[in-house]
Amino acid sequence: MSVPPFSCRILSAAVALYLVGLLCVGAGDVAPKDGAAPKIPGCTNEYQMVKVKNWVDGENGEAFNGMTAQFGAILPSDLDKAVKLPVVLTTPLNSCTNLTSKLSGSIALSVRGECAFTAKAVAAQSGGAAALVIINDKEELDEMACTEQDTSLNLSIPVLIITTSSGDALKKSISQNKKVELLLYSPKSPVVDYAVAFLWLMSVGTVFIASVWSHCTGPKKNDEQYDELSPKKPSNDEDGAEDETLDISATGAIIFVISASTFLVLLFFFMSSWFIVILTIFFCIGGIQGMHNIITTLITMRCNTCGQKKVKVPMFGNVTILSLMVLLFCSVVAVIWFLNRKASYAWVGQNIFGICLMINVLQVARLPNIRVATILLCCAFVYDIFWVFVSPLIFKQSVMIAVARGSKDTGESIPMLLRFPRLSDPWGGFNMIGFGDILFPGLLICFIFRYDKENHKGTVRGYFPWLMFGYGLGLFLTYLGLWVMNGHGQPALLYLVPCTLGITVILGLVRGEVKDLWNYGTPHPSPSDVNPTPPA
Repeated sequence: MSVPPFSCRILSAAVALYLVGLLCVGAGDVAPKDGAAPKIPGCTNEYQMVKVKNWVDGENGEAFNGMTAQFGAILPSDLDKAVKLPVVLTTPLNSCTNLTSKLSGSIALSVRGECAFTAKAVAAQSGGAAALVIINDKEELDEMACTEQDTSLNLSIPVLIITTSSGDALKKSISQNKKVELLLYSPKSPVVDYAVAFLWLMSVGTVFIASVWSHCTGPKKNDEQYDELSPKKPSNDEDGAEDETLDISATGAIIFVISASTFLVLLFFFMSSWFIVILTIFFCIGGIQGMHNIITTLITMRCNTCGQKKVKVPMFGNVTILSLMVLLFCSVVAVIWFLNRKASYAWVGQNIFGICLMINVLQVARLPNIRVATILLCCAFVYDIFWVFVSPLIFKQSVMIAVARGSKDTGESIPMLLRFPRLSDPWGGFNMIGFGDILFPGLLICFIFRYDKENHKGTVRGYFPWLMFGYGLGLFLTYLGLWVMNGHGQPALLYLVPCTLGITVILGLVRGEVKDLWNYGTPHPSPSDVNPTPPA
């Protein structure tokens, strides 16, 4: 018994479409400033991430990071305004009582424990310290918050915390009677990093390739068919291509967005590392399927005879050796990426799998006409705005951003995002765009490409060039809005829907083709059906 040729492809595409719909994270939704945190009543500052440069006996050491408290002075953001000062260990080391060490004009180095952070800061300032650096008891930067009882504090020195390893290295150097100096400053992250240009290119390129893929790789009349594990080509007609598609209905579009919202809330309340791992496994399966389809299609386009040798595989029947080899290669790549998904370079594999997955989804899931496209995109439009702007009023934070960030404890994060490193940000991090912001407009653009092709519109009279321009413009406006709003999350569909669906409707009205676009693919009753001939 063999699996139907296109069942695996439709199943993986359906699962992938559902997963990405759960997290149509906007292009600016995951661009928070590192170290930023909401103010607590009674505190005056936001947390600042701090760059700590150090010198031991005049030799420049490796810089490390720290984080300021919600009390004390603000550190300069400009390196030129920062002052290099010597470091002195406090006596007692916990800095909980009056200090006996000479701290005037120096940075006090203390350890965590036995009293409140504010008490340590008061003791250090009373001893004449210019700043207080607290060594944490673990390899993390814990928040040093103050309470409403601390509002009367008059602290004029900066207070920051560093990790155990960084602090132990400083203590060791001081205990060896070496001169240790520190320079503290807090550089600001740019609101929009220029690396977003690469995200823009990846997003626009994915939509363009997915739109023209079937046209450029479509079967010729004399081509051989693919086997069960690779994209199947019809022999002499186009019906086989239609069998491999899954049309989205109006009802399905509404149910899809509602179920995605429900699942997003469940993820928000019950998120755990194991559940994110399960989503990551589904992502890998979809990525394997997409990469397999793309590679086998490209190889057989260049070498028609490569897909002729077959072997019998249980459950799948006769499949080509090429298909099995490509499937093995894709699976190995997926396993390697999964095991190294937390590495600094893992974003490359995530983007490759994500792009392949989305191209595959856009080949299988299709919009039949503008009526269904309007329902789907309008629902997604409301969905994106609600979960970015309205959800913080209900859940005290943006549900979409919280889910996209993943688990802080384990470092696991949702993989349904394209990521690119923030190149001009001193704190690193990533610019991101959710799959939903590519797939939802992409479904419309793919339909428009088919419409232009089937109606012989050409480039000048076609809709496709205008929608590609509109999609690129919408992404540009998203990042412009992110810059204007000073880094606050922006739902990308707020800009993408008007710039794609809006352009389609306007052009349709100008050209008098809105009715045809709206009901495209719907069978019209023939005159004989409307006015049947009476029987003789």
